[in-house]
Parts: sequence; C-alpha cells; structure tokens
Amino acid sequence: MTVRHPAFGAVPMPGSMRSDVACPHRVQFRLAGFSDAPKIAALHADSWRRHYRGAYSDTFLDGDVTADRLAAWADRLRAPHAGRCTVLAEHERGLVGFAHTVFDDDPTWGALLDNLHVAHGLKRRGIGSRLLRLTAQAVTGRAQRRGLYLWVLEQNLDAQAFYRAHGGTCVGRRHISPPGGVRGRLNGSPAALRYAWHDPTVLLASR
Repeated sequence: MTVRHPAFGAVPMPGSMRSDVACPHRVQFRLAGFSDAPKIAALHADSWRRHYRGAYSDTFLDGDVTADRLAAWADRLRAPHAGRCTVLAEHERGLVGFAHTVFDDDPTWGALLDNLHVAHGLKRRGIGSRLLRLTAQAVTGRAQRRGLYLWVLEQNLDAQAFYRAHGGTCVGRRHISPPGGVRGRLNGSPAALRYAWHDPTVLLASR
C-alpha cells in the first residue's frame, strides 16, 4: 500500500515489525526530523488500527488513517520547534517506537505527551519505558519545570496499566475530538482518561 504526499511523493506504508527483530540493547534513540514523517505515520496508523478500533470508525481506520497521519506528521516536523520534541526508537531494520511531547501545554498539568507508540509485537521489551524516561528528561531539563500528562482511550486498558505501573495517576475524563475534526471518523462518543505525573522526575528511573 502506498500513500501520496506533496513533499514525499508515493510513500510505501510498511506493516508492523516481526517480534524477533529488536532487542532493547540494540535500539537507538534520536530526535525526529522532517524526513522521518512517513515512517512515523506508518507506525502511528498501524497502532491506531490495532488499538482504536471501536472508538474510531472502521471506514476511517481501513481507509484514510494513513494519509491523515502522514499529513499530520509532515506538518509537525516541517520545521524545528522549541516547544515540542519527537523522540524515535530505531532498530537496524526500522522504526520501532516514538514519543511526541508538547512542552508547557497546560498551566496546571504541564507538558502533554501527545503520542507514545511501540511497534506491534515489540511491547514489554522496555522500549516504551525508555521513551517515557527520555520524555521526562526533556521535560525536567527545561528552565520552567512542570508536570507531565497524557490522554489515553478509556478502552485501552493495556496502555492504562502501563502508565499506572510507571507512577501515572488518573485525574480526569473527557470525550475525545474526532481526527481531523471529521465527526464521522468516530463511533459514538468515545472517552479518554487523563493520566498525570505532578513530578516527572519519578520517571527518570524507568527501565
């Protein structure tokens, strides 16, 4: 499957990685740039298809989701921005995870961890924990130190368990907005839960 984008042309959208291709000690971490948008979009779309089904419509997940994510990531990464960062986790065969953070997003809750995704089949290997720790390092390393928070779908019980295991506390609930503002991309009125860390330094010991 390919998706066309003005900046990238015809971009192949690879499937998820085999579970035998990555060991934690062989994964490298770096900041993302504009040229990384296609592979981030591919992993993001795959994760949404696997974990957001039921909340997002099948028509969207089986159709426009890849193009939607490619457009979003191309826009996010078009130019460096001091108010946000995207950390990639890579193995020699490709991208295995990423985390995107918006600094100083909320005056009460602090930085927003807007996305954290790990390739299917590679979870429970420490990649998500490393991404969470690197996010905390970026947040606590800023001059104005605040908390860290995120939104996780109410139906995504595995993700909630992961964040609780890393010290996150559920502090709120809201209905989610449809991707791209297109109401038909949602099924009903799905909700998300806010998980927060008032002191993100607790995440610096995550392994």
